[in-house]
Amino acid sequence: MDLEFVCTHAGRPASALTRRDVARALLAVPSGVALVALPELRRALMGASNPLSATFWDSAKATLGAIESGAATVGDVQHWLEATGTEPILLTRSFYVWPEEDERGETTGEMYDLLVAHLETRVAAGEIDPDALAAEDPAARLAYEDLQERWLTTPMPGDGRVPLEALTDEQEKELEEAWDEEEAYALSELRRVVGELPEPPLPERELRTAAARLREMLTDSGYPGSVLRACAGFEGEALPDDDTDLWLAVAAGVSGPISDLPEEDDTLEEFVDLDGDVSHEDSVLAALCAIHHADWLAAVTALARRGPGVLASAERIARLIAESDDVEADVDPDDVEATEMLFMSVTPLWAELGIIDRDQVLTPLGWWGLPKALERAWNPGD
Repeated sequence: MDLEFVCTHAGRPASALTRRDVARALLAVPSGVALVALPELRRALMGASNPLSATFWDSAKATLGAIESGAATVGDVQHWLEATGTEPILLTRSFYVWPEEDERGETTGEMYDLLVAHLETRVAAGEIDPDALAAEDPAARLAYEDLQERWLTTPMPGDGRVPLEALTDEQEKELEEAWDEEEAYALSELRRVVGELPEPPLPERELRTAAARLREMLTDSGYPGSVLRACAGFEGEALPDDDTDLWLAVAAGVSGPISDLPEEDDTLEEFVDLDGDVSHEDSVLAALCAIHHADWLAAVTALARRGPGVLASAERIARLIAESDDVEADVDPDDVEATEMLFMSVTPLWAELGIIDRDQVLTPLGWWGLPKALERAWNPGD
């Protein structure tokens, strides 16, 4: 490692290198190599009339030494990099976390580079003191954080974009695209598995009985009616006249809740504990939303293969998911326990829908309807 390596890594001549450029180059090679190269690199930069400062070189030696000895944490290294004065703070005041370089979208990469350039101008203007940052000066660190937060929340000259809003918009879009891709794959796998199985008969009498009970339940303000209405998105809307449509809409909503609980002033006290605790209804909805596509796929396909009479308790479902050949995952005992906890919010709702009976055994209605409901949850347009 030498000055030429640093210049190539940073894409700048020696005279224009910043502390961040040098720090990032030092971190790009093994710490032992960087420590050996440090004295010669310092002399080379002095010869290029860009000596940086003694404080920077001392901090570099200390950090690299801590890395080499195994004493440095990832946070320690990140904090040192930020102390160069031109490195964006990883976790901002607004709780935005900058992605790794190879995970940044087009907008994120643009904003990151613009912020680095902005910080470089502030260092040149004397508004940022890198030596004070390296010396762990609390006031300097606070000012550094304030400066970055102002930049992130201030409209940019020219196009008027607010950087933080542009970043979160792109992040949300990426999450939505990833979610849609995962859902589309799960749907295709569900259809593949179900297509290989015999078509279960429609238990018409059980469906009519479950639908009649469901219509009555959905008029109640408390649990489970409140949760089932939110799952199906029936708040303020007339219920479907057709029993099959009603039942499938609610069963699908359990796998993919459409809305939250109502938040009107006259209903808040009913669902929210006055001491600030999360209500039972809210915790149930949160659990439903936390179940992954792969877990729903593994659970429903396992039950569809086994048919009526199979135990469908939360504990058994968690085990079926862990043993499933339909999803690829490393089985961890903690994961199985966490999955069981999530499905403990599902099985009582399944019981209300007649999917399982009082002994938590899959019914003919559940065998017929679960795959159809899951397909509807993942493909609401059909």
